[in-house]
Amino acid sequence: MVSEFMLSEFMLSSPVSLPDLSVLILLGVFALTAFRQVGSLRLQIWQIMTFGAILVLLLGEISPEEALAAINMDVLLFLFGAFCVGEALNRSGYLAWLGNRIVSRAKDTDQLVLLVLFSTGILSAILMNDTLAIMGTPLVLGFSRKYDISPKLMLFSLAFGVTTGSVMSPIGNPQNLLIAIDGNLDAPFVTFLRSLALPTLICLIIAYAVLRLYFRQEFEKSTLVHSEEAITDPELARASKIALSLLLVLIGCKIFLVEFLPAWDFNLSWIALFSALPVLLSKKRAEVLKNIDWATLVFFVSMFVLMQSVWISGTCQELLTRMFPQLGSVSMILALSIGLSQLISNVPFVALYLPALGSTVSQGQLMALAAGSTIAGNLLILGAASNVIIIQNAEKEGSTLSFAEFFKIGGLITFLDAVVYFVFL
Repeated sequence: MVSEFMLSEFMLSSPVSLPDLSVLILLGVFALTAFRQVGSLRLQIWQIMTFGAILVLLLGEISPEEALAAINMDVLLFLFGAFCVGEALNRSGYLAWLGNRIVSRAKDTDQLVLLVLFSTGILSAILMNDTLAIMGTPLVLGFSRKYDISPKLMLFSLAFGVTTGSVMSPIGNPQNLLIAIDGNLDAPFVTFLRSLALPTLICLIIAYAVLRLYFRQEFEKSTLVHSEEAITDPELARASKIALSLLLVLIGCKIFLVEFLPAWDFNLSWIALFSALPVLLSKKRAEVLKNIDWATLVFFVSMFVLMQSVWISGTCQELLTRMFPQLGSVSMILALSIGLSQLISNVPFVALYLPALGSTVSQGQLMALAAGSTIAGNLLILGAASNVIIIQNAEKEGSTLSFAEFFKIGGLITFLDAVVYFVFL
């Protein structure tokens, strides 16, 4: 985390210099992610990010020791455990059976999209957005096939639902947890809900309205016809059901500890790993481990290395110090959070911005930082890790969202979201 001393040192430095190699490589990663087609070669997001990480290492922008230190094992272990639970739920058929129970009352596409947006949005505030992205992708693609609805509409509903919904909880995403802890909030769940619940629900309605605008033909389809989903592997379904129950219980424990006994709090990675134990101890563990999303884990390792290289360059820190007098206004916090979170990711950005706000930071400033750094994920694919998880899992099943499609719809949603949070904060 960048200290106030480091920021003051940057304030005394020379005028803003040209972007260094790390920043240029990151911009190249954005460009390749946008097009993803090199001749006849179709690149995947994890391959592009890995190429960027290898480049900064080879060019000496980050040392091997710094690269290793940048890798957040808590995040990787959390994702590994969540991937195991999600794969078991999907492979056993239990996830499809559960999803069918949730949407069985939806009469048309309108109600289905609303259910996906609000159920994933509210659950992401409890289960964390990456968890919902992992479990939700095969589920919404199943809805797409079953009801003959555009997979893009379903994937967008999931992506915007989990990102937007996670704003209103201190455990909805990693940056909110950082704000709750380092911002010294006495009652983080109460504070987040009181300040952000209502605008977040409004933003979910905005996401629905924008999706309805862009996918008008999909909403004109006939009434949905429901049918029962069969559990294909009862043994694995039992293990995954226990794993899901453990996940919910442990998250309930974490909510209680964060709110009332913060000294007893434990890492999110523990939740995912303990929850995955019933799956990893089952007879189907080899099958599950073989099919989890290893490519996304490689993406995260590469992202940590590349983002740390950009962090070391000091470009974003330098930009913040040039704007130091205005850093505390809600409008500036929202604008910088949305913009710079695209460059260095939202968690490093929050770690950088918190000390820049000083020791007298207000609750409103903290909530603006939480909102801005989270809805940044609605703007571009690389703005949120949950987006990458959704797209890479979707591509395994033959569906995807392009960079341009995401920005076209997400740009409007992000702008409207920012206006809503500005008005409320």
